[in-house]
Amino acid sequence: MNITNITSEQIKALREKTGAGMLNCKNALLENNGDFNKAIEFLRQKGLASAEKKLTRQTKQGIITSYIHTGSKIGVLIELNCETDFVARRIEFQTLARNLAMQIASSNSVNYVSLKDIPQDIWDSELRIESQRDDLQNKPEKIRESILKGRVEKTLKTYTLLNQACIRDPDLTVEEYIKNHVSLLGENIQVGKFTKFILGE
Repeated sequence: MNITNITSEQIKALREKTGAGMLNCKNALLENNGDFNKAIEFLRQKGLASAEKKLTRQTKQGIITSYIHTGSKIGVLIELNCETDFVARRIEFQTLARNLAMQIASSNSVNYVSLKDIPQDIWDSELRIESQRDDLQNKPEKIRESILKGRVEKTLKTYTLLNQACIRDPDLTVEEYIKNHVSLLGENIQVGKFTKFILGE
């Protein structure tokens, strides 16, 4: 099948079948030349199938773990939540928490879990800065707004943990890396909060 013939209906059908995200479904179809069954297999191998459906379930268990970077000048405390104490005790979950803490320690700009955690005043400040750029001044309002939104989101994503390229697997974002563990462990997993300590700051 010609990959240009992949339709939104196929992507939607794959999402409904697997519970994976739209972008992941599209990529799975592209990787497998539109073969629906191979795309399902591809998503399952990647650990993305069914993960999305679990992400709405409550997470009241979990652990708090720490990571001190070599040289003892950067430290991170992170709360990682899951659904049951059984999963919280599993080595895979505890390793995930530690890897996420290492990710935060190595990412200079990361201060928030996701875009929704960024305060409105930071959004407003970025919008003001971007809206004054010369290349936007003569654009029609709708196009201008669309470009503005895209640029601001791109900038603010650099501040968020979930949108970083995963240091353990650079082909994945941290969000996708966590979803792989959702599929592996069979429970919703959410980053509760984190704090980074830098010596002298």
